[in-house]
Amino acid sequence: MTYRHPSRPLPRLWLMTDERQGDSLWAALDNLPRGAGVIVRHYSLSDAERRVLFKKVVRRARRRLRVLLAGRSAAAMRADGMHGAGPRSTRPMLRTLGAHSRSEIVAAERARADLVFVSPVFPTRSHPGARTLGRVRFGLMIRGSRVPVIALGGITPERARSLNGFDIHGWAAIDAWTPR
Repeated sequence: MTYRHPSRPLPRLWLMTDERQGDSLWAALDNLPRGAGVIVRHYSLSDAERRVLFKKVVRRARRRLRVLLAGRSAAAMRADGMHGAGPRSTRPMLRTLGAHSRSEIVAAERARADLVFVSPVFPTRSHPGARTLGRVRFGLMIRGSRVPVIALGGITPERARSLNGFDIHGWAAIDAWTPR
């Protein structure tokens, strides 16, 4: 692993932000326990709008959450880390990647990612109708991963517990943290 802050453990619980959350994003952030992580996505926003949103999320997190930014501007915006492919930062940053196949997990290992988000495990509102891995394919896909795995896609606390038999580091969600 390339994570450079051994005094700050890798978060096990994650919120993936999404435009669908609207103002409920702020309640979702408040629902996260201390030490959890947030990945600010909101890809539809302009760079300037994303920067404003990111700063608001960081203020709301108040040092109790790790805040990563999806995309290449993470280092420039002083995020705790970056989600997705991009250049390595000159300063220590948490680096995460997504994977939908075994070959993408291997690519995350080669890229020396700190965590890999494997999805979609279960049906999810984010990607309606998308083919899911299910428990068995998910388990086979992550077996032997040298990068800690975060389960993503239709995850709820109950579904996360159903994955306890697999060697996962944690789980991520949108709806599980977002009040309806």
